[in-house]
Amino acid sequence: MPGYLTKQESIPVPGVANLFIRSLLDKQQFSDPLGAAEQLGISSAAWPLFGLLWPSGAQLAARMASRPLRTGERILEIGCGLGLASLVCHRRGMDVTASDCHPLARQFLEENLRLNALAPMKYRTGQWGTDNPQGMGDVQGQFDLIIGSDVLYERDARATLAHFLDAHADQGAQIWIVDPNRGNRAAFHKQMAVHRFEVVEERLDCPALESAPAYKGRLLVYERPRTHALVEPT
Repeated sequence: MPGYLTKQESIPVPGVANLFIRSLLDKQQFSDPLGAAEQLGISSAAWPLFGLLWPSGAQLAARMASRPLRTGERILEIGCGLGLASLVCHRRGMDVTASDCHPLARQFLEENLRLNALAPMKYRTGQWGTDNPQGMGDVQGQFDLIIGSDVLYERDARATLAHFLDAHADQGAQIWIVDPNRGNRAAFHKQMAVHRFEVVEERLDCPALESAPAYKGRLLVYERPRTHALVEPT
């Protein structure tokens, strides 16, 4: 990755074989000779965050490692960053599309596919902020399961994420968000309720292990209530 210092690690994910992941060496990495960061409104401090492994991403990857395989299920990961959860899904044979708004996410994902001897996987630019001149990016269609980790890190007064999810959630779809208690959860619940999504929260508090630090957060599962057609008595 020209202009960046990187590292390569073998990442354990419970339930599946370790994945080799190339990530940025630290949060100080920033190289933007073409001005892509400025064009997207991403600060130099925020720019490298996509290229780091985050605890919530590991929690999501572990959950996808234990999810039963479902024939024909279409999965979308939003804000995938390095795409750990998507790589787990792809290795298990799931029909998954990874997405992120960061211009370098595709390059890192392709490198991590190569490191793990995995076939190419689907990737799309996904952006739910309306300031983006390309609108929602090139994510197309609807999905049976939409997953994301640590995507509620800032206030979203215009509910752009909720609108994005509503646009890409198929009939009967579930949305899984792993949230490390950032503080924007209650507001997001209300925004999702506008689109008729109900939520079930599951605590993901885990003690420190030799291979991983302690974690506190929640899995948020959103789903629209199923409606049943009325049957006229005969």
